Formats: sequence, structure tokens, C-alpha cells
Amino acid sequence: MLLNRIADLQSTSWVRGRTNRSTNPIAIQLKEPMYRSAARLLLPALYRRTCHFRGQASPLRFSAPMTHPAAAFSAAAASGNAQHNNHNNLELPNSSSSSSNEGAKPKVTDRPKAHWQEEQARVLQSSLRHVNTLGWSDAAMIAGAREVGVSPSIVGSFPRKEAALVEFFMDDCLQKLINIIDSKDDLKTTIASNRVAKLVGNRLEMQAPYISKWPQALSIQAQPSNIATSFKQRAMLVDEIWHATGDEATDIDWYVKRTVLGGIYSTTELYMLTDNSPDFQDTWTFLDERVKEAFDFKKSVQEAKYLFEAVGAGMGGSMQGFVTNFLKG
Repeated sequence: MLLNRIADLQSTSWVRGRTNRSTNPIAIQLKEPMYRSAARLLLPALYRRTCHFRGQASPLRFSAPMTHPAAAFSAAAASGNAQHNNHNNLELPNSSSSSSNEGAKPKVTDRPKAHWQEEQARVLQSSLRHVNTLGWSDAAMIAGAREVGVSPSIVGSFPRKEAALVEFFMDDCLQKLINIIDSKDDLKTTIASNRVAKLVGNRLEMQAPYISKWPQALSIQAQPSNIATSFKQRAMLVDEIWHATGDEATDIDWYVKRTVLGGIYSTTELYMLTDNSPDFQDTWTFLDERVKEAFDFKKSVQEAKYLFEAVGAGMGGSMQGFVTNFLKG
């Protein structure tokens, strides 16, 4: 399972570099650059998926099962994205070895909009207030429905029950982050690395009120019926943050940067689960160090690009086509 491979990477790739982190299982010894680890672990999983679907005639498109039309609120159906203006040049280098005719960079998807019914949205929003006591569960959704005066039977309109609650929260957080990006002019004058760290921190702060129940949310996201939507929501988040830095990559950089930032986000998310420092100060220090490493490891970035290019060439372009269709689907 891809998320399990990512979890393995998250638990083995980064070093804290400080002796007082021994109590945190995420702060472990760096054995190889993050980029090579990401490519080494992610590419085999993607390759297996590509081989499985290669015989299909229709374009490869993934979406979470939505058997009831009223439940189709996933960010996968979003539309109307307005690209952010490019404010700064990225500090991560652009690939000079990639072909110049690859065209515009693939879009993960457009920004999320409300594709759920108003009554369902009210129930889900209210349900979030019960997560800390009832977890990400049917019980929280039933309590939320009663709180807003809706029959608990509405929970039956969500085919995947608690997954709908987690996905609603993820979509809601992404929209809040987009609002932050659009409203804060000071981000435009901040250097790219600081901008990335700030936006990742802003997004993770939204999970702080639910930190005791977040392991359950991660478990729900990793279930086979939910993994496609979970992957896409995280890809949308990473893509939005890169757009906020003024990213205009059109070649293999597009994949490398998003793989790297996805690893930073997920590893910091896991670190946060075991952080007992006041206001998660240790988590933000950990995040700043990981972002600094990412923007400093230019040699490793270049090596990762070469690896992506070599694998893509060896697979006849199927790798890039698969990732593009997966993220657009």
C-alpha cells in the first residue's frame, strides 16, 4: 500500500541532529538524502500501479467511490482555480536536462468548491465539534446532525461514513489555507523557503485541536476505499503551497518538488503527534530544519531528477503519464 510505503519513508528518512530528541520516535538518524529515499520508495509503488492499469484503453482516472450523488463533495470534483501570481524565483534549481517541449506543468486539480448539499455540510461542520469526544466516527456525525436539528438518518447518505468527515475536514482546511494565501500580502515578499515553512505550519496548526484523534484520521485515510481521495487531497495541498511560492516548473522539477514537500509535510505531521512541547514549538523547529535541508540539498534534488528521468525513459513515458492522470483524475 502506497501510504504504508510513505509511512516507512517518514519513519526512516530524517535526522533531528540533536541529542534531546531521543524521546521522539520521528527524530532519527539520516541514512540517505530525503530525495533519494522518496524516489526509491515511491517509484516502485507507482510502477506497480502503472503495470496493473497499462492494459486499459481508457485514460487512467482515480476517484473515491461516491455511490450517492449527495455525497459527492470530494475536492476531486473542484473547479475554478485562479493561478497565483509568480512573486519570487524558486530557490530549488530547475532541471536543465529535461526536454524543453514537455509543455505546461500538469495541474493536480482546481481549487475545492462546495459540491456537497448544504444540509450535509452543516452536519459535517457540526460533527467536527464532537470529534474529540467521539472520534472520527458515525457517532460524531449523528451527534452533529442532532445538534443542527437534522435527522440522524442523514448519516446514511455518506457511503463511507467517517471517511466523509475526515475528507470534509481536509477540504475545509485547504480552503482556509487558500484564503490565507490570497489575503496575506506579506507572503509575497517572503523568501520561498520561509513561505513554504509558514504555509505548512499554518496548515498543520489547523489539526492541533484534533491532535489526540488524528492517528485515527490517518488510519481512515489509509483504508483501501479511501486511499485515492486521501492521496489526491494531499497532492492538492502540496500543489497549492508550491503555487504560493511562485513555482512555474514545467519539467521533472514539478514531480520532484511535490514529492519532497509531501515528505516534509507528512513527516512533520507525524512528529507533531508525539510533540509535548508548549504550542508545538518543537514541531515548528523540526519543520524549519526540514525545509532548510530541502532548499540546501540541491545536489540531491538534481540526483532525484535524473532518477525520475531515467525511470520515465525506461518505462516509455508511462510513469509520467500515470502520475499526471492520477493527479488530474
